[in-house]
Amino acid sequence: MKKSNKFKLFIAAAGLIGATANAQLVDEKDVSITMDLQPVLQLEMTTPDQIEFVFDDISEYQAGITQYAATVLKVSSTVSWDLYAVGRSQGNTAPGFWDQQVDYGDDNVNAVDQLPLSLLELRQNRQNLSTRLDPTKLDYSANFQNPNTLGALAPYAGTNNIYVDAAGAGTPPSATDRYIAGHAGDDGIDNYMPGGTYLNQTTHTSDYYYTIDYRILPGLPAVFPMAYDLATASSESVNTLNPAAYAEPGVYTMYVQYILLEDQ
Repeated sequence: MKKSNKFKLFIAAAGLIGATANAQLVDEKDVSITMDLQPVLQLEMTTPDQIEFVFDDISEYQAGITQYAATVLKVSSTVSWDLYAVGRSQGNTAPGFWDQQVDYGDDNVNAVDQLPLSLLELRQNRQNLSTRLDPTKLDYSANFQNPNTLGALAPYAGTNNIYVDAAGAGTPPSATDRYIAGHAGDDGIDNYMPGGTYLNQTTHTSDYYYTIDYRILPGLPAVFPMAYDLATASSESVNTLNPAAYAEPGVYTMYVQYILLEDQ
Protein backbone atom coordinates (compact mmCIF):
# COMPACT_ATOMS: atom_id res chain seq x y z
CA MET A 1 0.00 0.00 0.00
CA LYS A 2 2.78 2.40 0.84
CA LYS A 3 4.55 1.49 -2.35
CA SER A 4 1.42 2.33 -4.30
CA ASN A 5 1.11 5.75 -2.64
CA LYS A 6 4.71 6.58 -3.37
CA PHE A 7 4.19 5.63 -7.00
CA LYS A 8 1.15 7.90 -7.24
CA LEU A 9 3.06 10.77 -5.70
CA PHE A 10 5.86 10.25 -8.20
CA ILE A 11 3.45 10.36 -11.14
CA ALA A 12 1.77 13.54 -9.84
CA ALA A 13 5.12 15.26 -9.35
CA ALA A 14 6.24 14.25 -12.84
CA GLY A 15 3.03 15.68 -14.29
CA LEU A 16 3.51 18.96 -12.46
CA ILE A 17 7.09 19.27 -13.67
CA GLY A 18 5.94 18.55 -17.28
CA ALA A 19 3.21 21.16 -17.13
CA THR A 20 5.65 23.76 -15.81
CA ALA A 21 8.15 22.93 -18.55
CA ASN A 22 5.52 23.35 -21.32
CA ALA A 23 4.07 26.68 -20.12
CA GLN A 24 4.54 29.59 -22.62
CA LEU A 25 5.19 33.26 -21.95
CA VAL A 26 3.40 35.53 -24.44
CA ASP A 27 3.99 39.24 -25.10
CA GLU A 28 2.03 40.82 -27.99
CA LYS A 29 2.65 44.02 -29.93
CA ASP A 30 0.74 45.33 -32.98
CA VAL A 31 1.85 47.41 -35.94
CA SER A 32 -0.60 49.32 -38.13
CA ILE A 33 -0.39 48.79 -41.91
CA THR A 34 -1.63 51.56 -44.22
CA MET A 35 -2.26 51.13 -47.93
CA ASP A 36 -2.66 54.25 -50.10
CA LEU A 37 -4.01 53.39 -53.56
CA GLN A 38 -3.35 56.52 -55.58
CA PRO A 39 -5.27 56.77 -58.86
CA VAL A 40 -2.88 56.38 -61.79
CA LEU A 41 -3.51 57.71 -65.31
CA GLN A 42 -0.59 57.11 -67.65
CA LEU A 43 -0.51 58.11 -71.32
CA GLU A 44 2.53 57.14 -73.38
CA MET A 45 2.91 58.87 -76.74
CA THR A 46 5.34 58.02 -79.51
CA THR A 47 5.46 60.67 -82.21
CA PRO A 48 7.88 62.97 -84.06
CA ASP A 49 8.45 66.32 -82.39
CA GLN A 50 7.04 67.95 -85.51
CA ILE A 51 4.79 66.52 -88.20
CA GLU A 52 5.20 68.42 -91.45
CA PHE A 53 2.80 68.85 -94.35
CA VAL A 54 4.55 70.44 -97.32
CA PHE A 55 2.27 71.24 -100.25
CA ASP A 56 4.50 71.93 -103.25
CA ASP A 57 2.62 70.08 -105.99
CA ILE A 58 -0.84 70.59 -107.48
CA SER A 59 -1.76 66.94 -106.94
CA GLU A 60 -1.09 67.34 -103.21
CA TYR A 61 -3.50 70.26 -103.05
CA GLN A 62 -6.15 68.19 -104.78
CA ALA A 63 -5.69 64.87 -102.97
CA GLY A 64 -4.28 66.12 -99.70
CA ILE A 65 -1.43 64.62 -97.69
CA THR A 66 -1.86 61.86 -95.12
CA GLN A 67 0.69 61.04 -92.43
CA TYR A 68 0.02 57.42 -91.51
CA ALA A 69 0.41 56.14 -87.93
CA ALA A 70 2.33 59.30 -87.08
CA THR A 71 1.32 59.11 -83.43
CA VAL A 72 1.02 56.05 -81.18
CA LEU A 73 -0.94 56.32 -77.93
CA LYS A 74 -0.71 53.76 -75.11
CA VAL A 75 -2.91 53.95 -72.03
CA SER A 76 -2.57 52.46 -68.54
CA SER A 77 -5.01 53.39 -65.79
CA THR A 78 -6.29 52.17 -62.45
CA VAL A 79 -9.56 54.10 -62.83
CA SER A 80 -12.20 54.59 -65.50
CA TRP A 81 -11.01 57.04 -68.13
CA ASP A 82 -11.66 59.04 -71.30
CA LEU A 83 -9.20 60.04 -74.02
CA TYR A 84 -9.63 62.86 -76.51
CA ALA A 85 -7.65 65.14 -78.81
CA VAL A 86 -7.97 68.90 -79.05
CA GLY A 87 -6.54 71.29 -81.63
CA ARG A 88 -4.79 74.34 -80.22
CA SER A 89 -2.68 77.29 -81.32
CA GLN A 90 -0.99 80.29 -79.75
CA GLY A 91 -3.69 82.53 -81.22
CA ASN A 92 -1.28 84.90 -82.99
CA THR A 93 -3.61 84.97 -86.00
CA ALA A 94 -6.91 84.63 -84.16
CA PRO A 95 -8.32 82.28 -81.50
CA GLY A 96 -9.33 78.98 -83.07
CA PHE A 97 -7.07 79.43 -86.10
CA TRP A 98 -3.60 78.29 -87.12
CA ASP A 99 -0.66 80.54 -86.22
CA GLN A 100 0.93 82.07 -89.31
CA GLN A 101 4.73 82.05 -88.97
CA VAL A 102 5.75 83.05 -92.51
CA ASP A 103 3.83 84.96 -95.20
CA TYR A 104 4.80 84.25 -98.81
CA GLY A 105 4.43 86.97 -101.42
CA ASP A 106 2.42 90.18 -101.58
CA ASP A 107 -0.86 90.43 -99.75
CA ASN A 108 -3.92 89.85 -101.87
CA VAL A 109 -7.41 90.98 -100.98
CA ASN A 110 -8.64 87.41 -101.45
CA ALA A 111 -5.75 85.71 -99.60
CA VAL A 112 -6.92 84.82 -96.10
CA ASP A 113 -4.56 83.93 -93.25
CA GLN A 114 -7.23 82.72 -90.83
CA LEU A 115 -7.25 78.96 -91.35
CA PRO A 116 -9.51 77.04 -88.92
CA LEU A 117 -7.89 74.45 -86.68
CA SER A 118 -10.67 72.06 -87.64
CA LEU A 119 -9.17 71.57 -91.11
CA LEU A 120 -6.86 68.98 -89.52
CA GLU A 121 -8.39 65.51 -89.76
CA LEU A 122 -7.57 62.53 -87.56
CA ARG A 123 -8.17 58.82 -88.02
CA GLN A 124 -7.74 56.24 -85.25
CA ASN A 125 -6.95 52.63 -86.10
CA ARG A 126 -9.54 51.13 -83.75
CA GLN A 127 -13.13 52.11 -83.12
CA ASN A 128 -13.90 53.62 -79.74
CA LEU A 129 -15.60 51.05 -77.47
CA SER A 130 -18.21 53.69 -76.59
CA THR A 131 -19.20 54.08 -80.24
CA ARG A 132 -19.32 50.31 -80.68
CA LEU A 133 -21.82 50.12 -77.84
CA ASP A 134 -23.73 53.27 -78.86
CA PRO A 135 -23.58 54.13 -82.60
CA THR A 136 -24.89 57.64 -81.93
CA LYS A 137 -21.56 58.57 -80.31
CA LEU A 138 -18.65 59.86 -82.40
CA ASP A 139 -14.96 59.02 -82.73
CA TYR A 140 -12.25 59.27 -85.42
CA SER A 141 -12.46 55.74 -86.80
CA ALA A 142 -14.19 56.64 -90.08
CA ASN A 143 -12.13 56.56 -93.26
CA PHE A 144 -11.04 59.89 -94.69
CA GLN A 145 -13.63 61.04 -97.22
CA ASN A 146 -13.19 62.11 -100.82
CA PRO A 147 -14.13 65.81 -101.11
CA ASN A 148 -15.65 65.13 -104.53
CA THR A 149 -18.48 63.27 -102.77
CA LEU A 150 -19.31 66.08 -100.38
CA GLY A 151 -21.74 68.28 -102.25
CA ALA A 152 -22.91 71.37 -100.40
CA LEU A 153 -23.60 69.80 -97.00
CA ALA A 154 -23.05 66.10 -97.61
CA PRO A 155 -23.33 63.71 -94.65
CA TYR A 156 -19.63 62.85 -94.89
CA ALA A 157 -18.54 66.37 -94.07
CA GLY A 158 -16.98 66.62 -90.65
CA THR A 159 -16.44 62.92 -89.96
CA ASN A 160 -12.78 63.30 -88.92
CA ASN A 161 -12.21 66.95 -87.98
CA ILE A 162 -10.27 67.45 -84.77
CA TYR A 163 -12.18 68.82 -81.78
CA VAL A 164 -11.43 72.51 -81.19
CA ASP A 165 -11.81 74.34 -77.90
CA ALA A 166 -11.45 77.77 -79.44
CA ALA A 167 -11.92 79.63 -76.16
CA GLY A 168 -9.03 77.70 -74.61
CA ALA A 169 -11.04 77.09 -71.45
CA GLY A 170 -10.04 73.45 -71.21
CA THR A 171 -13.59 72.27 -71.83
CA PRO A 172 -13.71 68.57 -72.78
CA PRO A 173 -15.67 67.53 -75.86
CA SER A 174 -19.42 67.36 -75.37
CA ALA A 175 -21.68 64.38 -75.98
CA THR A 176 -21.94 65.41 -79.65
CA ASP A 177 -18.16 65.69 -80.14
CA ARG A 178 -15.54 63.02 -80.82
CA TYR A 179 -13.57 60.99 -78.31
CA ILE A 180 -10.78 58.56 -79.10
CA ALA A 181 -11.86 56.36 -76.17
CA GLY A 182 -14.65 56.76 -73.64
CA HIS A 183 -17.14 59.59 -73.97
CA ALA A 184 -18.94 62.39 -72.18
CA GLY A 185 -21.05 61.24 -69.23
CA ASP A 186 -20.47 59.17 -66.11
CA ASP A 187 -23.02 56.37 -66.18
CA GLY A 188 -23.09 53.34 -68.46
CA ILE A 189 -20.17 51.42 -69.93
CA ASP A 190 -20.71 53.30 -73.21
CA ASN A 191 -19.46 56.50 -71.52
CA TYR A 192 -16.08 55.38 -70.20
CA MET A 193 -13.21 52.95 -70.53
CA PRO A 194 -12.59 50.67 -67.53
CA GLY A 195 -9.20 50.65 -65.84
CA GLY A 196 -6.59 48.51 -67.57
CA THR A 197 -3.35 48.68 -69.50
CA TYR A 198 -1.90 48.10 -72.93
CA LEU A 199 0.81 46.01 -71.22
CA ASN A 200 -1.66 43.12 -70.92
CA GLN A 201 -2.33 43.11 -74.64
CA THR A 202 -0.59 40.94 -77.22
CA THR A 203 -1.58 43.00 -80.27
CA HIS A 204 -1.65 46.65 -81.29
CA THR A 205 -5.42 46.64 -81.76
CA SER A 206 -6.53 46.78 -78.14
CA ASP A 207 -8.73 49.41 -76.53
CA TYR A 208 -5.64 50.72 -74.72
CA TYR A 209 -3.47 51.17 -77.84
CA TYR A 210 -4.19 53.54 -80.75
CA THR A 211 -2.34 54.74 -83.81
CA ILE A 212 -3.36 58.10 -85.26
CA ASP A 213 -3.25 59.19 -88.91
CA TYR A 214 -3.36 62.87 -89.86
CA ARG A 215 -4.68 64.40 -93.08
CA ILE A 216 -4.80 67.92 -94.48
CA LEU A 217 -6.62 68.54 -97.76
CA PRO A 218 -6.39 72.13 -99.08
CA GLY A 219 -8.34 71.61 -102.30
CA LEU A 220 -8.14 73.87 -105.36
CA PRO A 221 -8.40 76.70 -104.71
CA ALA A 222 -7.07 76.16 -101.18
CA VAL A 223 -10.31 76.53 -99.21
CA PHE A 224 -10.07 73.31 -97.13
CA PRO A 225 -13.44 71.80 -98.07
CA MET A 226 -13.28 69.21 -95.27
CA ALA A 227 -13.30 71.84 -92.50
CA TYR A 228 -16.91 71.49 -91.45
CA ASP A 229 -18.75 71.81 -88.17
CA LEU A 230 -21.35 69.06 -87.72
CA ALA A 231 -23.11 70.90 -84.91
CA THR A 232 -24.09 73.82 -87.16
CA ALA A 233 -23.81 71.99 -90.49
CA SER A 234 -21.88 74.95 -91.87
CA SER A 235 -18.53 75.32 -93.55
CA GLU A 236 -15.59 76.71 -91.58
CA SER A 237 -13.40 76.94 -94.66
CA VAL A 238 -11.67 80.15 -95.60
CA ASN A 239 -14.34 81.13 -98.13
CA THR A 240 -17.14 81.34 -95.54
CA LEU A 241 -17.29 85.14 -95.65
CA ASN A 242 -15.82 85.76 -99.08
CA PRO A 243 -16.60 83.20 -101.84
CA ALA A 244 -13.49 84.30 -103.73
CA ALA A 245 -11.15 83.87 -100.77
CA TYR A 246 -8.38 81.27 -100.58
CA ALA A 247 -5.68 80.38 -98.09
CA GLU A 248 -2.72 82.74 -98.10
CA PRO A 249 0.52 80.89 -98.96
CA GLY A 250 2.86 80.68 -95.99
CA VAL A 251 3.99 78.58 -93.06
CA TYR A 252 1.37 77.82 -90.42
CA THR A 253 1.61 75.93 -87.14
CA MET A 254 -0.75 74.42 -84.60
CA TYR A 255 -0.46 71.63 -82.06
CA VAL A 256 -2.54 68.64 -81.04
CA GLN A 257 -3.00 67.97 -77.36
CA TYR A 258 -4.02 64.48 -76.24
CA ILE A 259 -5.76 64.43 -72.89
CA LEU A 260 -6.32 61.37 -70.71
CA LEU A 261 -8.64 62.11 -67.81
CA GLU A 262 -10.52 60.21 -65.15
CA ASP A 263 -14.14 59.74 -66.12
CA GLN A 264 -16.37 61.84 -63.88
